Amino acid sequence: MRTPPESVHAPPPPANPDGDGPGPRRWSRRRLLSVGLGGAAVVVVAGVTGFELVSHGVLPGQQRLDELDGACSVDVPELSYSTQGPSTSGTFFSSARNRTVGYTIAWPPGHGRGTLLPLVVMLHGFGGNHTDALAGMSPAQAVALHVDGRRLPAMALVTVDGGDGYWNPHPGDDPMTMVIDELIPMCQGLGLGRAPLKVGTMGISMGGYGALLLAERYPHLIEAAAAISPAIWTSYPEAQRADPRAYASAADFAANDAVRLAPALRGTPVRVASGDDDPFRPGVEALVRALPATAVVEVSKGCHTGPFFLSQEPASLSFLGRYLT
Repeated sequence: MRTPPESVHAPPPPANPDGDGPGPRRWSRRRLLSVGLGGAAVVVVAGVTGFELVSHGVLPGQQRLDELDGACSVDVPELSYSTQGPSTSGTFFSSARNRTVGYTIAWPPGHGRGTLLPLVVMLHGFGGNHTDALAGMSPAQAVALHVDGRRLPAMALVTVDGGDGYWNPHPGDDPMTMVIDELIPMCQGLGLGRAPLKVGTMGISMGGYGALLLAERYPHLIEAAAAISPAIWTSYPEAQRADPRAYASAADFAANDAVRLAPALRGTPVRVASGDDDPFRPGVEALVRALPATAVVEVSKGCHTGPFFLSQEPASLSFLGRYLT
């Protein structure tokens, strides 16, 4: 959903800024949308990336505490799908990553090899791979999803193994170049994302950061981006404390700082969603301040957990479908 004009300026802070007592938690930010998904509240079950920060020692145990007090309970929509289209999985040797990587390509219902379609590149989170890039659904289900009772526009989706290096270049392992120079051309050879058809990016957590970074670094190629709970740090020392593998050096952090590069997204449709109890909140707040005013930003109850990721996938896929098709 696009940000309505009246939502451009954030409302005054509520009496309960820490979320105690009645009333929603709110961030001080320029654009604020409230979640509008139906379904019953569920108990948190974390996915692969769900306890990423806890396991890295950032805010130790905070997410566990949030679960206990209900801060991580979210409304997950009741999902429905059309009969799934075909999908294929395989491997290729990546010169950019210096290893063999796995991938999955999924076509929407009624389409298959030889069909010309827009392409969504779905990037997995920390500890994940091409088999679990999405929360709670397969690539074939994602492109067969119904949102608000309607089928998504026809588009293909590809996932790939990117390792745990936060989708930015490292010595001897460059997942960003792998996506741009190897994965996308392979898909274009199948008629997916081949000009004039469009390519978009989507990701969760580490993959959400990667989806934004690819759109920032390659605006001539990536024409829309959707990030769910993006893993954004505000400084190199902060990133180093959390995960020394995230960036090879301070210079690499500066070169791949999604906040610093955010102005490059001017003219690119962007959607960012995050939970108001996500430990990456400071980084997301900094990102929101730097994003172009046209960006769609949704902050709602939730943590850095599987149910929140799943709750945001339908709206993110619908957003991409609107701008890629």
